[in-house]
Amino acid sequence: MKADVIAEEIETLRETIRANDGANIARGPFARKVDQLIRDFYDDIGELTALRLSDILDLFLIKVLYVDRGSRDAATLEYLGELLGRYLQTGTMSLPGGGFVPYLGDLLSYEAEGRPRHRAFETYRQYGDNAILISGLFPESLGRKRTGGRMGGAPLVDQRYFATVGRMSYERAAGEDLAERMSLRTTLLRLSRWFDLYVEALNDMSGRYVMGIDMRLITDKMLDAFNLYRRTHVTEHLTTARTYAALLKLDGRQWPALDELALDLSF
Repeated sequence: MKADVIAEEIETLRETIRANDGANIARGPFARKVDQLIRDFYDDIGELTALRLSDILDLFLIKVLYVDRGSRDAATLEYLGELLGRYLQTGTMSLPGGGFVPYLGDLLSYEAEGRPRHRAFETYRQYGDNAILISGLFPESLGRKRTGGRMGGAPLVDQRYFATVGRMSYERAAGEDLAERMSLRTTLLRLSRWFDLYVEALNDMSGRYVMGIDMRLITDKMLDAFNLYRRTHVTEHLTTARTYAALLKLDGRQWPALDELALDLSF
């Protein structure tokens, strides 16, 4: 399937989710369509970058959050998709004072410093965004020691620490008047309340798609191409099998059947 067709199909999924906001219709045909589009995305290894980043991210978010976990809120899906897109395009998460997340003491004392309210909203929201990105995309980085901040802070930054910071930050951002004016209050409150669920979905998405690839799907496609070559003896299918095998970092010596089919096969 061509990239422009896949993009149109993904937009149809978005429109369907918006039209059914507040309910989850990820059953039967919808779930099968999502799985098929993910397979189509991997069909042509040479064209994996032909789709817009926003389309790719939304497709994977729909899979891990809407299909697999029964999410019912279209606005939160859109918020997370835009957040991931901004981060993956810029690679930045730094805060105004440096670092990625505040110490709890810093967060609790922020309002006492008399800063402008619009800055308070953006700072709280960035605190929450950073917490969900780090714990969602980089769970292996958690559990490290950190030095004391100006207000002390926890010596060990673990999942619970980021969850506490994330929930508190999103809740405080939602309490600002600007959140209401930007129509973000409900979304931020949802991110605060269900922070752990969204992190779990991002962990799944990161491991299978963002920081890696779906190895189970790639394995299936390699075997499909291999079996197709055995039936047809069309060299193109063997080349495809070798390409998928390279993605899996397979040792050709562990796949003697492939060697029997082509003496020049290498990975």
